Amino acid sequence: MRRLLARRLLQGLAVVWLVGTLTFTLLHLAPGDAFSYHDRHIPADVIERWRHIYCLDRPLVAQYGCYLRSMASGNLGYSISQQRPVLDILIDYVPRTIELMFFSLLLSFVAGIGLGVLEARHRGGFPDWGSRAIALFFYSMPDFWLALMLVLLFAYWVPILPISGMEDVINGPSFSGWQRLVDHARHLVLPVISLVLLTCAAIARFQRAAMLDVMRMEFVVTARAKGVSENVISRHHVLRNALLPIITVAGLTLPSLLGGAVLVELVFSWPGMGYITAAAIGNRDYALVMASVLVSSVLVVLGNVAADLLYALADPRVRAA
Repeated sequence: MRRLLARRLLQGLAVVWLVGTLTFTLLHLAPGDAFSYHDRHIPADVIERWRHIYCLDRPLVAQYGCYLRSMASGNLGYSISQQRPVLDILIDYVPRTIELMFFSLLLSFVAGIGLGVLEARHRGGFPDWGSRAIALFFYSMPDFWLALMLVLLFAYWVPILPISGMEDVINGPSFSGWQRLVDHARHLVLPVISLVLLTCAAIARFQRAAMLDVMRMEFVVTARAKGVSENVISRHHVLRNALLPIITVAGLTLPSLLGGAVLVELVFSWPGMGYITAAAIGNRDYALVMASVLVSSVLVVLGNVAADLLYALADPRVRAA
């Protein structure tokens, strides 16, 4: 187990370094920088001094060296657009994205596993092809389009849920503790629904395939021959063994879920990491963009490491390998 953990962490560090290097290269190869569109009333010598402070007046290799030294020392830099340390900004915004992803991932697996079991138990019937058709429809829809349709539905036709932000701007300050919690949950509903509809379809397909594979195994055939009911076989024999591949799916789902969260946060004005990263890209705020991408890659790597460890705990064959 320790060797597995060490190997996965080393691989994760390599992935984080590669992502950071690619992000740095792409940002710095683009024309201009954060000071290219400055206020014309700012003196040129002040602009040059700022460029020197942020290493933007040096060759690309020297800028990369500054970037690596800053990352190694834990200094994520200073946001030019927000005039705040990047670390302080991430401390404010990252927990909101983690909250959104946590509830989305949890509900996606609950709904996806339930749909997969339903489809497998009624293979070839209406519940099977009907739920697969609906899931495929939502899975094929772009993230932003689905989010915009939810905004249209709940802003115009059925205005029962808030469509932007994470709290009631007008009445929020006067809410008590429980009222704040309920208000926050109501603002969380639509972004979570957007991500769940996009994610649970893939999980349902994996669960259905895993269930059908286990149903063909000899111990299931033997249980049926002994007269064990289908409900008992599904719950205690098939589902338990079919859940192992879903642990791997959890790690594979994180990158797409995080990418979808960026667009969903923009549509619903959810003040998370994707929302602030999009604004930083528009402002050419190198430090904030690179730190956001770095944190995103770390979250994905940690999620995959956790999935690998859970799989190893659930399957002794992996621990012995």
